[in-house]
Amino acid sequence: MKKMSLTALARTQLEAARRASSGRSADTVFGGHEHIMRQTVIALRAGAVMDEHENPGEATIYVLEGRVTLTAGENSWDGSPGDLLIVPDSRHGLRAHEDSVFLLSVAKRR
Repeated sequence: MKKMSLTALARTQLEAARRASSGRSADTVFGGHEHIMRQTVIALRAGAVMDEHENPGEATIYVLEGRVTLTAGENSWDGSPGDLLIVPDSRHGLRAHEDSVFLLSVAKRR
């Protein structure tokens, strides 16, 4: 069994995102290419965006810190700490309104 602190990892990733020219940082905490499910802690500096992209499978975003907006076409959903956003099965993007960290969980399609 492996145990980790998402709070500590969020702090580390947010520090890295603040230093990165892209304004983001990520670390996969479970899964990978050989697994169906992958969970990644992603940090975005205030104002940073994840440009619109395809959904690789069923996905959720659990907001750990900050405020984000998930967009898909003309629809949008705001998230703050403790919110779970269900990622739509369509092209989507995400914007951080303040320094933010979230846990992205994806069960990819085979």
